[in-house]
Amino acid sequence: MPFATLAYFAASSLRNALGVPSTKIPIDGTTFVSYVLPPLVCTFVAALLAVTPHTRAGRIALWPLTALLALRAALSVDMSLGRMEQKILDIDFVVLMFSASSRTLDWALAEGPLVRRLRPANNTPSTIMDALDLVSNFRGHGWEWSRGLYIPRETRPSDRKTFVFVTVLSAVLHALICGALHKAILMLVSVGMGTIPERPTIFDESLPFLTRYLRASTITIINAFAVYAMLQLNYDLTTVPAILVLGQDPAQWPPMFDAPWFATSLSDFWGRRWHQLLRRTFLFLGGYPLSSIFGRTGIIIGAFLVSVVIHDIVLITVDSRMEMWWMFVGFGMMAPGILIERAFHQLTGRRVGGVLGWIWTMAWLTLWGSVIIEGFARAGLLGGTGFVDSMLPPMECLAADCDV
Repeated sequence: MPFATLAYFAASSLRNALGVPSTKIPIDGTTFVSYVLPPLVCTFVAALLAVTPHTRAGRIALWPLTALLALRAALSVDMSLGRMEQKILDIDFVVLMFSASSRTLDWALAEGPLVRRLRPANNTPSTIMDALDLVSNFRGHGWEWSRGLYIPRETRPSDRKTFVFVTVLSAVLHALICGALHKAILMLVSVGMGTIPERPTIFDESLPFLTRYLRASTITIINAFAVYAMLQLNYDLTTVPAILVLGQDPAQWPPMFDAPWFATSLSDFWGRRWHQLLRRTFLFLGGYPLSSIFGRTGIIIGAFLVSVVIHDIVLITVDSRMEMWWMFVGFGMMAPGILIERAFHQLTGRRVGGVLGWIWTMAWLTLWGSVIIEGFARAGLLGGTGFVDSMLPPMECLAADCDV
């Protein structure tokens, strides 16, 4: 039997066994209870077991069920309700289900219970609260398993009410920034390169070589800031209810970014200044396994390979026809860049840094980031809209003098 036929048969059998519908089901109350809630409940139960001694056998036994239910939910539920402009909701959901599968596997394989070493002041130890923190704390801030994690310095007030107020202001600000930058991206991409629904390219073949790549670099940089603003907005919107509804402490929600535009090396950018939400996932699935073969080099290569896989899942969620090589080249080339910095340090005794380090870092990120953004554009991801877009003037009014 040919491999392609065997793979198709296996995939069809798995879909049938999981009860995956032929077409995705729009999210509603029934769909949520039937498909979304089961993997979430399993994840929380796995977290409870992970912080309880002598439960490793139970954790290992529970993981296959959690992974299968997460896969079933990811393949079955349509969070965007069929609207292409809202595909970001499907992306968030699929990444959440992938994360649930990988994190619960990590917890299952741990030798002993996961230990929380940092709790807010006057916090009474509680298995349930520890499990809640473990589920919501992707970076692992305050947990033994996150040693080596860089946490940016907190600049917000420690008072709960003031902290929430400042966080709400941050959410509003980053929502406006995200919307404005998205409008700018739509203006740049649509001119001379077709409309967004046609899956345009950021490389306009009608332009001279230098102009073409300068334009693509500009789109890439704007998109990078838009992604930053969107992630910060989501983090702020998660922080507020976690504190007001769940009663968590502001100390449990430290800053997610540390001014990534000031990075003076690729190591500085990816290891400290960019968000570290998936750091453990990258290390657990790719970095640590490859380190057993290639040492420190394996950690770097393995971590970025997992990043490639996750971002490919993002593209496939939007368009199943997307080719893997966009993300493979774009994110894959970050590893050689960091290895070049290591080689420079070994040869000269000096670390990459300063003004020249900043120029090197931004040039490398922009060069290979253009490949990443091209993949996003071809998948149709640059055309998504959000609630902020409707609050801003139409694109044609941004490009001309008109009344709104």
